[in-house]
Amino acid sequence: MIGEQNMGLQEGQRFVDFKLKNQDGETVSLDDFKGKWLVVYVYPKDDTPGCTIQGKSFTATKQEFDDANIAVVGVSEDDVQSHKDFCNKFSFTIDLLADPNHELLQATGVGQSEYKGTMYWNRTSFVIDPEGNLRKTYQKVNPEGHERVLLNDIKAMQGSAASA
Repeated sequence: MIGEQNMGLQEGQRFVDFKLKNQDGETVSLDDFKGKWLVVYVYPKDDTPGCTIQGKSFTATKQEFDDANIAVVGVSEDDVQSHKDFCNKFSFTIDLLADPNHELLQATGVGQSEYKGTMYWNRTSFVIDPEGNLRKTYQKVNPEGHERVLLNDIKAMQGSAASA
């Protein structure tokens, strides 16, 4: 439980200025999303059951996220080729960012857990507002239905921002 208290970022702080390659080898940065809401979801490993559920769910709801001015990117320590294979296998339409050197994963304070003798990054989601500030962190996410929770929560945040 100590690891959970050590999240590197606090809500309200500027999110990490990342520059990572997506599944097509294109560099993606935080600045690419200025003026949009952004979900950065961290997942343990390409082509595993929970991660596949999550990728399929975000792909299935991509239009709803787009309509609400919300971009979605996945991040894991897998490399670009692994991400490309994973996206092609399941026809994902979202970007998966490769962080093989753990730059973003460590900077955000995402914890790790052991599963069958291997360390994996914890399934964590970050909601970033159009100015690049962290608005909410979800730890130890259940991949089933998480995209709906995010969509509803961000729409509520957008509504409160609009009325402020």
